[in-house]
Amino acid sequence: MKIFHGFSTIFLTLLIFTMNVEGRYLFHKNQNKGSSSLNSVSSCVFDVKTYGAIGNGSTDDTPAFVAAWKAACAVESATLLVPFGFTFMITSTLFSGPCKPGLVFQVDGILTPAVGPDNWPKKDSRRQWLVFYELDNMSLTGTGTIDGNGQQWWDLPCKPHRGSGGKTFPGPCDSPTLIRFFMSSNLRLSGLRIQNSPMFHVKFDGCEGVMIDKVFISSPKLSPNTDGIHIQNTKSVGIYNSTIGNGDDCISIGPGCVNVDIDGVICGPSHGISIGSLGVRNSQACVSNITVRNVVIRDSDNGVRIKTWQGGAGSVTGIAFENIQMENVRNCAIIDQYYCTNKKCVNQTSAVYVRDISFRNIKGTYDVRSPPIHFACSDSVACANITMSDVELFPFAGELIDDPFCWNAYGVQETLTIPPINCLLDGMPHLASEENVYRCI
Repeated sequence: MKIFHGFSTIFLTLLIFTMNVEGRYLFHKNQNKGSSSLNSVSSCVFDVKTYGAIGNGSTDDTPAFVAAWKAACAVESATLLVPFGFTFMITSTLFSGPCKPGLVFQVDGILTPAVGPDNWPKKDSRRQWLVFYELDNMSLTGTGTIDGNGQQWWDLPCKPHRGSGGKTFPGPCDSPTLIRFFMSSNLRLSGLRIQNSPMFHVKFDGCEGVMIDKVFISSPKLSPNTDGIHIQNTKSVGIYNSTIGNGDDCISIGPGCVNVDIDGVICGPSHGISIGSLGVRNSQACVSNITVRNVVIRDSDNGVRIKTWQGGAGSVTGIAFENIQMENVRNCAIIDQYYCTNKKCVNQTSAVYVRDISFRNIKGTYDVRSPPIHFACSDSVACANITMSDVELFPFAGELIDDPFCWNAYGVQETLTIPPINCLLDGMPHLASEENVYRCI
């Protein structure tokens, strides 16, 4: 038995050695094939420097990125690598599919456009920079930074300047969205620092199945139109564990959005988390099943809000704002169906129907320049089924404002709120019997 055991040990050792030798041989054999081998670990990582990117922050590295994308797109579970320690400058670029599933665009270094509108190539779109189109099962991730060099765009004379003595002048004002996902599905955005966008930082349009986790988005408080994350015509979205501070909405939810879950976000300074604006130029807007929970909003012009234009159609339904901490926020909870960006808007009878909205466990402090609660609903299309529960809002500084504003808003207080909200109307509006007119299909 001992002899047999010793023979077995020797045989097993030789077998393992043979396997190791063969494994090393196969690895080097595959490695020698370069990018042509799909079995090699190295062949699945497409480093932009291998394709000629310089990474000095001034050389145009666009051709290298396009070549690396084309190669990675053709390989399942491939990674396009933007390596740490370099700054890559590329121009407005379309990264289009379809690609093999599992593609990862990994930014560990710094990725940036040219500085300012004067250096923007005339042949390129001035409305978008990085565009990801017709992709499925793709990730944009990494430990690096995507920096939009936005300062010169914010300083254009046609931009709204809110600083001391600032003025706005007419003129062309196109500015690029930094990152746009368009007509794509099963997307993941994670880990990155995204900052100083000329306009929106990240935009999802016509997408389905979006996961955003642990991103850090920042631009100065007075940078105009720099929404952090904007979604429209997009379904099944999760936005989690992220920090956003900018000059406009932290998160804005446009028309056509369904099933959006926002959880664990720190927002501010900003314009808060907004649904809308909706119904602009008499359009139909349909938004439903939106949950915003476990969120901190600080030093912001708004907290959580719904904003619609007069003359619109459609509906906003099934909206839940829960467990939200306000810190020095104006308009902590706001529904505004008279949204207008100038003084020329006229009253109209049609409106986007707002119903089934809940505000639960909303606590903290507000800026006394505005009432903390403001529900201004359409004269002809009342807001219905607003629920208030465990709302406790106190002045950040100054005296308590005890007159929240309501207009044509129907709802209930499940618990006593601070300040008291006695302006909600009881029951349901007559419109409730005519909901089919406002139903979204």
